[in-house]
Amino acid sequence: MNMVLFWLVVMVVLIVAEAATVGLVSIWFAGGALAALVSASLGAKPWLQLVLFLAVSAVLLLALRPIAKKLTRGREYATNVDANIGRLAIVVEPIDNLRGTGRVMIGSVDWTARSDDGSVIPKGEKVRVLRVEGVKVCVAREPVSAEV
Repeated sequence: MNMVLFWLVVMVVLIVAEAATVGLVSIWFAGGALAALVSASLGAKPWLQLVLFLAVSAVLLLALRPIAKKLTRGREYATNVDANIGRLAIVVEPIDNLRGTGRVMIGSVDWTARSDDGSVIPKGEKVRVLRVEGVKVCVAREPVSAEV
């Protein structure tokens, strides 16, 4: 088989594999196959074509993959319950972990609440949501100057 045709087939197969998986893995090797294809069309020996294929593939993989991953990674937005983490809330029922009582208002939504450090938090205090545990929010007292 002609080496130009060989590298063309390798490059097409790698591009099709990348399109099928979208994993940003085989595209770098397709670049290496392109370098080998160009060298084969210029009459380079097969061993040099292979070296170019491996070298260009390695350079593309190591240099560009981290950048491409960073650029293609979607931004993560907190949704639903996770959007409440870090928000301020007002205690509408005293929080007492031992008694199993406590409710807070986050915006206009009423949540069952627990104190993160186990302390009792009276009605009317401002608290910050630290995490969500099932149907309860875990909160901590907020300094006096905070706004809801």
